[in-house]
Amino acid sequence: MPKKLDLTENLEKYIIDHSEALTDVQKEIIRYNISLGNHQRLQISVSQAQFLQTLIKISNIKKILEIGSFTGFSALSMALALPFDGFLISLDKSSEFSMQAQSFYEKANEKKIKQIIKPAIESLKELKDSGQKFDLIFIDADKENYLNYYETCIELINKNGLIVIDNVLWHGEVVDETNNDKFTNIIRQFNEHIKKDNRIVKNIIPIGDGLTICIKK
Repeated sequence: MPKKLDLTENLEKYIIDHSEALTDVQKEIIRYNISLGNHQRLQISVSQAQFLQTLIKISNIKKILEIGSFTGFSALSMALALPFDGFLISLDKSSEFSMQAQSFYEKANEKKIKQIIKPAIESLKELKDSGQKFDLIFIDADKENYLNYYETCIELINKNGLIVIDNVLWHGEVVDETNNDKFTNIIRQFNEHIKKDNRIVKNIIPIGDGLTICIKK
């Protein structure tokens, strides 16, 4: 059997230190999120941000939809990888976090991001009704609505477009048969739905808390 790598905290730091450097504003967002205490868990990992940037650059992505923005680290990271004529629509229901994110976008002089502050289910319906289509959709919001978000996103994504979903390994709890709490079961059921979906090609990438990459056929 091939040797498996134990990704320790020190090794992850080494990987980040030897990958594309973060901008000053990205670093500032991370410091700000740390100051929020337990809320910092809502931020994607640096390795995930770097991976998303690579996906965007190699896939010629121009139109991105993000569901769940927190204080803007993921949106800013993805927008920085977009070409000059690209754009990103970010959905979040928290006006407090969205206002903080906007301040970081302005500090970074990043004008490719448009925020919509309301429940994502409402925004997704409006985007679908308006005929919008995207090259990449990143889902990282309330887990209870993951399946609803995904099913609408299938209609919003272009053919060969990417749907990327965060937290699909749920801190490793998905394989713990003794754990039957609400959110672990929600993620398990969602992962089973993706597994059986023949409209996409799918793979789970074990970075951060787990990313599922779906390519629409």
